[in-house]
Amino acid sequence: MLEDDRRYFPPYEAVAVIRQQSLQQHPEVAQAIAELGGKISDQEMQQLNYALDAQHRDVKDVAHEFLRRKGLVH
Repeated sequence: MLEDDRRYFPPYEAVAVIRQQSLQQHPEVAQAIAELGGKISDQEMQQLNYALDAQHRDVKDVAHEFLRRKGLVH
């Protein structure tokens, strides 16, 4: 992998964006999002993106495997 030694690309900072109406209808979503806070390192995000973009794996499978590794699903 190439290093961005000229800092061309900004840091990848993921953030959840959700409508207030959705939170009101499904308050459990806020807890689920909070549980993900600080659980994805830059390296893990790169691996997840690689699995989707380069390996063309299914989003649901990749996400489920990640959540299982982190102990967030069984």
